[in-house]
Amino acid sequence: MKNARNLTTEDKALLVNLTNDIYGAFAEIGAGQEVAANFFKAGGSSGTIAYTRSEYDMKVSDSFYGKCKRYVCEDRLIQMLDTEYTTLSQTLPEKKIDNRFFVFANTVESLNYHKTNQGQGWIGLKFQMKIGAEPSEIVLHVKMHDNSHKRQQEALGILGVNLIHAAYFDQNTIDEFLAALTYRLPRERVEIDMLRVLGPDFAHIDNRLIALNLVKNGLTDATMFDQSRAVLQPSTALYKKNVLLMRGRFRPMTKVHVDMIEKGMQQYLQEPDVNPDNTCVVLELTLKDLTADGKISEKDFIDRAELLGSMGYTVMISNYLKHYKMIEYLSSITNDQKIGVLLGIYNLQTIFDEKYYTTLRGGLLEAFGRGFGHNIKMFVYPAMSFDGEGTYGVENFQLPDHLTGLFDYMKKTNKVEQIHRYDNELLHILSDDVLKKIQDGNLSWENDVPESVMKAIKFMNLFGYQSDSFSKVPEPQKVHSN
Repeated sequence: MKNARNLTTEDKALLVNLTNDIYGAFAEIGAGQEVAANFFKAGGSSGTIAYTRSEYDMKVSDSFYGKCKRYVCEDRLIQMLDTEYTTLSQTLPEKKIDNRFFVFANTVESLNYHKTNQGQGWIGLKFQMKIGAEPSEIVLHVKMHDNSHKRQQEALGILGVNLIHAAYFDQNTIDEFLAALTYRLPRERVEIDMLRVLGPDFAHIDNRLIALNLVKNGLTDATMFDQSRAVLQPSTALYKKNVLLMRGRFRPMTKVHVDMIEKGMQQYLQEPDVNPDNTCVVLELTLKDLTADGKISEKDFIDRAELLGSMGYTVMISNYLKHYKMIEYLSSITNDQKIGVLLGIYNLQTIFDEKYYTTLRGGLLEAFGRGFGHNIKMFVYPAMSFDGEGTYGVENFQLPDHLTGLFDYMKKTNKVEQIHRYDNELLHILSDDVLKKIQDGNLSWENDVPESVMKAIKFMNLFGYQSDSFSKVPEPQKVHSN
């Protein structure tokens, strides 16, 4: 057999077919029987495939899997996996003795005739790694970027074979699995913006690390997870919702962050086009915010994820370094519902810095048009002034003369507003200072974070906290921005 890195799609399908104890079924809706077809074409499939199924009529699909609000969604995929796995094991119980069962399923919307839609869909595998074991599960969401229906079907066929082969033969590390999954499928063809694993064979895997690696490895630009550690597909989770976004390092979450969210939310909900019952708070970590010394520490990432999750927040990981790109992305999946952005005054200063837009032909104006031309509003938290004598905020915001007109326009068109009723006593708190105190054993950090955060840091030993830390003399407070 060839080196695993040089295997063609046919080679992979043949290897699975020639593995005597792998036996299963295929259920494919929407983009044709492309995955099953690859196994049939490779040869030796009679010992691998029990049956294939494809229900194109919605009533027929409902008769097999039950009712579903949408036919290209995660719920339908799970119905398919569970139903077919039960059918397989009950129809052929004698096969359980000598075989590892699997069910591959997908429900996919490929490019239509007029090319007016985004090819996308859900793909899943429910399988046994060992004979007689409880099944494990892999579920992913894909966006297909080829500009023809035929090419998208072909990509789906490759991806499905990669998934089955990788599940059985390429599980050593997350990076190895993702590389095997996307082999021969560059990002220009297929984007994976959600992937989760479940079951006994993945008990050691934290799905949040998979989410991180999807973005880190360039398989997508953004993905997210909730407080229960469940990985979410952004377009599904945020569809037609009002989103209040705050990006930061949250290393750790301080009283300033909480005050910013609470006071910003109060103002956001007063906007006439915001529905309080359809609003989601999202905290965003960019790859840049997760990188130190050129590397991303998985331990540090999990520390932050645990802390934010313990506070009930949904977390997004993205590769959007500029605010306007994230806003452009969110607007495309929220159907241009009102987006609120929470940020500090010095982050606003960065947004108006022209040097960050030199790669755009239209410079700063193009960035503002692409990002802030949407239905968004920035809520700005002030900071302690550099001289320590007052605050620096929207009302005394300093810009070069040629940009003051743009800023006035943003204020008059309800694109930017200062957060009111903020707690002036908190403005001295800086995340970097709090982190240093934690790591140095200076117990005064406990006064800078909410009680729930303090308890979580101590209980889970986050950010280098050691239970035998000893009190040290507090260092002088800094007086510039958070």
